Amino acid sequence: MSGLHFLLAASAGVAAFAALGLAMDRHHADACGRGREPGPGLRRALRLAGAGGLLLSLWACLLATGNAHGWLLWFGVMTLSAWSVVLLLSYAPRWARHVLQWLGLLALAGGAWAFLAR
Repeated sequence: MSGLHFLLAASAGVAAFAALGLAMDRHHADACGRGREPGPGLRRALRLAGAGGLLLSLWACLLATGNAHGWLLWFGVMTLSAWSVVLLLSYAPRWARHVLQWLGLLALAGGAWAFLAR
């Protein structure tokens, strides 16, 4: 597996779980301040971004190692990503928005690069 594929899978996974976490009232209030729960439009956008990030991560893993090992790799990357976001939302919730923004951009750039290099 190349470093680009792992970087794409990991950044997309962390950004996806951060988006899914910020779609919840409690985590969004912790990250943005009390009384600032996401509206229905933002909640829907965060959930769609989370689902898209998980699919992008799966695509990177399947592209890197094929069907048989790609799924196994994806479950490992998802485990590491989920634990990273759990620790982030537990100990530094204010950073969650910034992590989502920067890793989301990194995942999109890596996805475009992997798609064009294919």
